[in-house]
Amino acid sequence: MTYSDNEVLAATAEFDKYRGGVEGEIGAALAVVGLSAARTAKEVRIRDDMIRVAHRAGASIRQLAEVSGLGRKTVTAIVASRAASTD
Repeated sequence: MTYSDNEVLAATAEFDKYRGGVEGEIGAALAVVGLSAARTAKEVRIRDDMIRVAHRAGASIRQLAEVSGLGRKTVTAIVASRAASTD
C-alpha cells in the first residue's frame, strides 16, 4: 500500500495535534488515545444515525435498545434528538 505526500502530512498533523508537543512513549500514547476518541465519536454519530433510520423504517425503541446495547431512554433520546432538529 502506498500513500501520497498529502496523506502522510495529514496523518502526521493528526498525530501532532494529539501529542501536544510531548515526545516519546507518552506522546505516542496521547496520540493513540486522541485518535481512538475521535474514531469513537465518529462511530457514535454513525450508530445514532442508523438508530434514527431504523426507527423511521418501523423498528421499535425496544428492538433498537436490544441490538445496540443501550437503554430504552437513551434510544428514545437519540430518536428525538434528530426529530426535533429536522422539524
